[in-house]
Amino acid sequence: MKSHYTKTGSAVILLFCLFIITSASSSSFIQQVTDDFTTNLQLDDGDGPDPIQGEAHYFHTHVQDGDGPDPIQGEAHYLHNHDQEVSSRDYKVSASNAVVKGLRSRPPSSYSLKMESFNTLLKSKYSERYVSRPFSAAGYNWTLVVYPNGNKNDKGSGYLSLYAAIDSSTLAPHEEVYVDLRFYVFNKKEKKYFTIQDTDVWRYNNFKTMWGFSQVLPGYTFKSPYNGYLYDGDHCEFGVDVTTPTVFQTSELFTVANNFKTPTFTWRLLKFSTLLEDTYLSDTFSIGGRRWNIQVNPSGRDKGKGKALSMYLIVNHNEELRPFERIYVRAKLRVLNKFKFRNVERQIDNWFSRWETGRAYGWGSSEFVPLSNLKDSSKGFLVDDKLTVQVEIEAVSTTKYFPS
Repeated sequence: MKSHYTKTGSAVILLFCLFIITSASSSSFIQQVTDDFTTNLQLDDGDGPDPIQGEAHYFHTHVQDGDGPDPIQGEAHYLHNHDQEVSSRDYKVSASNAVVKGLRSRPPSSYSLKMESFNTLLKSKYSERYVSRPFSAAGYNWTLVVYPNGNKNDKGSGYLSLYAAIDSSTLAPHEEVYVDLRFYVFNKKEKKYFTIQDTDVWRYNNFKTMWGFSQVLPGYTFKSPYNGYLYDGDHCEFGVDVTTPTVFQTSELFTVANNFKTPTFTWRLLKFSTLLEDTYLSDTFSIGGRRWNIQVNPSGRDKGKGKALSMYLIVNHNEELRPFERIYVRAKLRVLNKFKFRNVERQIDNWFSRWETGRAYGWGSSEFVPLSNLKDSSKGFLVDDKLTVQVEIEAVSTTKYFPS
């Protein structure tokens, strides 16, 4: 019996010792895993030591970007917001295919960034990008962001990348800003700026705060001293134009009407041989929503003076046209003949203007029918000393203006 208790006690003591050893080992294992996990969070890229921080919250957010060591902070609030803006860009969405590149003499209008000792930035392991100080344009705050060796997260490795980032604190909640961007790179050899822009606008909001081009220039093109982008050793200059196009406030709507119910107007001039005045006007008639007259000069005018009948379609002088407004008209002017196959017809396909302009308020011909043909009764134009003229209007334009 005594031997049984002794064995039982020894077993209990052995189990107790094993429990203590196991507990100590488990604690050590758990602590080791936690330490490794914390280290991985802090040194995601394994790029080197942690920075001296002024605000721990900023450091935590910044390290998630995996950009290497963090800077010593002076104004933690702005830098925290700014870095979030840059890192929040949707790298899946870049410029459209409608990219326009060229050279121009005019410098950037929104911001210019001139850099000396640029080679130092190119060689720096920790200077993946350079962010300018904030500048104001189009009612918002911006920064110009330069990736000297390209933005690898936007397929820009081996290129020069340029972006414009908006300060989201200047955006109202749910606000969207449509922006035209033009980026500049100075070329001293050409004494001009290389420019790149998209034909479409860029849409900024709280979720898309940075837009630009990941492949502005190939790295070898930009870095070669023979091309003029890096000059005087390692100087260079970048710039950006930031504009917000506004929606138009005034507009006009141009339309052309045709297939009128009554497209023709006929005018008979009685006792034609006795007409002594220089100019005669028909009664006013309306076709296509406009008022018109036919003008006849029995003895001719201009080139037809004394040689031919002159005839024109004119806009009635009471017709109200706005300043600079013009009316497009397609019509046929005719002098009718008793033998229909001998009708004389002239095509009008012209723009009519206001009477006040002193020109182009009427169209026709100064040499419509030779007077010799009119006076020859065998020609068939005058029947009982009566001349019949006609106009057929095929199309008339109207223009509506907003606001009216």
